[in-house]
Amino acid sequence: MKNIQEIFNRIQEIKKEQKELRKSYRDALVNSQQYQKVIEELRVLKDKKRSIEDAMKSESRAEMEKLDVLKNDLSTDMELLSDVALSSYAKGENVSVMDGNENKYEPVFRVNFKRVY
Repeated sequence: MKNIQEIFNRIQEIKKEQKELRKSYRDALVNSQQYQKVIEELRVLKDKKRSIEDAMKSESRAEMEKLDVLKNDLSTDMELLSDVALSSYAKGENVSVMDGNENKYEPVFRVNFKRVY
């Protein structure tokens, strides 16, 4: 097995190369007249789309408010589900759930690293 530091260094190198290639690509797009014209047309269409959406939202304000409440409830319940699953897993219990179609779901745990200051 490779050293964790070697793997991390390789990932950092790949990310750096990706960043340079993306920058080169963006520079090429910025210098394209055709691309700039399409971007301007897209902005106009997005503004038009946004105004239509805002008009529809104002017509159905009650549904939009209910949608916001449901979104918040979903977020809270997803966090609660994660907390309960992790606690149960830490206790050594079997962790799985079933949906209405008898499909079984098991948790997937992930490790991320963040920079320490």
